[in-house]
Amino acid sequence: MANLSSPYKQYAIVTGNYWAFTLTDGALRMLVVLHFYQLGFNPLQIASLFLFYEIFGVVTNLAGGYLGSRIGLNKTMNIGLALQVVALMMLVVPTTLLTVPWVMGAQALSGIAKDLNKMSAKSTIKLLVPADEQGQLFKWVALLTGSKNALKGVGFFLGAVLLTGLGFNGAVLSMAVALAMVWLASLLLLRQDLGKAKNKPKFHELFSKSKAVNVLSSARLFLFGARDVWFVVALPVFLASQLQWDFWWVGGFLALWVIGYGIVQSVVPKLLPRTKTKTPDGRSAFYWALMLAFITSILAAALGSELPLAPVLITGLVLFGIFFAINSSIHSYLIVSYAKEDGVSLDVGFYYMANAVGRLIGTMLSGWAYQVAGLTMCLWISAGFIVAAALLSLALPKHVKEAQ
Repeated sequence: MANLSSPYKQYAIVTGNYWAFTLTDGALRMLVVLHFYQLGFNPLQIASLFLFYEIFGVVTNLAGGYLGSRIGLNKTMNIGLALQVVALMMLVVPTTLLTVPWVMGAQALSGIAKDLNKMSAKSTIKLLVPADEQGQLFKWVALLTGSKNALKGVGFFLGAVLLTGLGFNGAVLSMAVALAMVWLASLLLLRQDLGKAKNKPKFHELFSKSKAVNVLSSARLFLFGARDVWFVVALPVFLASQLQWDFWWVGGFLALWVIGYGIVQSVVPKLLPRTKTKTPDGRSAFYWALMLAFITSILAAALGSELPLAPVLITGLVLFGIFFAINSSIHSYLIVSYAKEDGVSLDVGFYYMANAVGRLIGTMLSGWAYQVAGLTMCLWISAGFIVAAALLSLALPKHVKEAQ
């Protein structure tokens, strides 16, 4: 670290913070789903536990972008780490006190923490890469996003292992202690003035005035709603109840899926066809979304056929993961590239606010649709959402410079 130049050092610190936070976030998600399924909660009740997590994510991304532009991204990132420690400690109580309202409250705090952390990390990258090095920006964003998702997958597995080995309370407490140590290190190492806007924005400027950012945000809403409508509740419950997998198998499979998804995200700059700019644009977002919609439709149709269930599901999910990772990586690059450099967190925060709305819609639909009609219906809804994302992408600029 001492031998790294300042931008690389700050990138390493931001990425390390993001990694540590993501491990606890993924593990906590799996702990809550499996623990409350074990306690007898139905899919819709489990989904409701994450309602405030997603709702407060919507508010946090919008207000957090404003806050980051005024007080600095280092402070919003550190606030996020501290809030996650508090959220974890709220769950270290006897099982009799883990009521639905209490867990929803802890999840609300965790949602605020997660989106402060993510908004801060993504916005910071824009400030560390020169404006004329878009290829480097694409690589750094892909690496940050991909590594984060790979570690979220590790977090899923970690959550299942900790639940088995330490029980719910022991698992949550161990994560709180580890993250508190990361938070203390971040307070000492992260630069103090990162991300402050030169012209302090007014609160009414929270909503983006950029057409490119608004269109991309709308597409992101449908894209992530399409993932969460089957992944958050429906899939883990389906694996445990219909395929009779134990918690180790469920956590391990979902962990491997997300790890693979993250690895693909991190190498997307090497996977995309070579262009003059070597960076994706609006056309890229449209074409790759269409391919993802096709794969999702095939998977939904195959699950409704007489084909063997487990092989079809696993194969389909692998293909979905690859193509979703490419779509997500393209989106993550485009928002950082489209965002204005002065007050970058305003545009990034607005975009991830739309992302959180999509996750909220997808999470609630995941519990409801699975309970009413099963996993196949969840996948058909997912395919419809991806088509909507593709159609919206037609309105994106054909080249990044057109959005500036």
